[in-house]
Amino acid sequence: MGTTKYSLNNDVKSGSLATEELTLSFGPQHPAAHGVLRLVLQLNGETVVRCTPYVGYLHRGIEKLAEHRNYFQIIPLTDRLDYVSSMTNNIGYCIVVEKLFGIDVPERAKFIRTIAAEMSRILSHLLWLGTHALDIGAMTVFLYCFREREKFIDLFERLCGARLTVSYPRIGGVRNDIGNNWLEDLYKLTEEFPMRIEQYETLIDKNRIWLRRTKGIGVISAEDAINMGLSGPLLRGSGVAYDVRKFMPYSAYDKVKWEVPIGKNGDVYDRYRVRMEEFRQSNSIIRQCIEKISSGPIMAQAPKFILPPKDKVLTDIEHLIHHFVLITKGAQTAHHGEIYVATEVPKGELGFYIVSDGTGKPYRMRIRAPSFVHISALPKLCEGALVADVVANIGSIDIVLGECDR
Repeated sequence: MGTTKYSLNNDVKSGSLATEELTLSFGPQHPAAHGVLRLVLQLNGETVVRCTPYVGYLHRGIEKLAEHRNYFQIIPLTDRLDYVSSMTNNIGYCIVVEKLFGIDVPERAKFIRTIAAEMSRILSHLLWLGTHALDIGAMTVFLYCFREREKFIDLFERLCGARLTVSYPRIGGVRNDIGNNWLEDLYKLTEEFPMRIEQYETLIDKNRIWLRRTKGIGVISAEDAINMGLSGPLLRGSGVAYDVRKFMPYSAYDKVKWEVPIGKNGDVYDRYRVRMEEFRQSNSIIRQCIEKISSGPIMAQAPKFILPPKDKVLTDIEHLIHHFVLITKGAQTAHHGEIYVATEVPKGELGFYIVSDGTGKPYRMRIRAPSFVHISALPKLCEGALVADVVANIGSIDIVLGECDR
């Protein structure tokens, strides 16, 4: 935090006390800013009079970089959007390209994607809960959350060799199949996880300090949430039961049973409760997918767009040439048009807008990132509140500046 203006005039003789507004620069180095977010706060004592967010400190030009790469090469760029939940970013991008070119993904690949996406949702919420509680003053929760987070990340590492930026999904399917041993270990973890959720709740759910820091703080009505374009737990915490997975199902979400958790008051506490219930729903979705998954191919049969199997590339000249052409020139198609497809990532609605000009690269690509939209709600949440509540509000909307600045 840095102070840019402070003035206090105390007239001792008259006994009067005059103050001026204080301008406080919150971030971009402050750890509670969840990245490189900068808020300029106008304060009257401890009360926030005005909150002005500044973004762009992490800008990397991902959208413009994507326009100079073919469709296959863009997948690792999407990892770096929300680097806490890279798997769901990969899946969202692959889905929009598949719909653009009419690629039909095999059933097994859909189930694998759904399993991986819900694991990623749990991982993201675990990091959110640990850091949010730490910001407010509860340290033990952070240690508990990272205990389970490591177990899920270990399974990701066994799945694709990566722990954070995975690049596991592929256009038309997934990179490699999963084994029964991996599914059995994941199923055992889903049996244990509900008990761990109860432990988190035992620590803070009815803790009087937690309740005072979250109840009635950062209230946003359902009408305001809709008007500002909010999504994910931030929208559902205000009582709006909107979830892309339910209203526009993709992958295997229409083949499993689950509910959309919602809040009532739209405050920090309700947003916390929504994510806690999403833990349970994601755990249930994973278990159902493991029970229902069937054998079959993991990549679509579309040679114009799908890279050939690696073992054939290394042993057969025709497959090697095919691989070389797709990587160097991209998928050649006469398709011209534009498309927007949204998916539900842990932080809200992530949308990709692509314009195709018939070449192997997107002519234009734009990303609708939930964190960018949600930061715009901070003035509404913070103005009129205390400085301490600013930290609670930032944590409750769960932002990542990688997808905000893009």
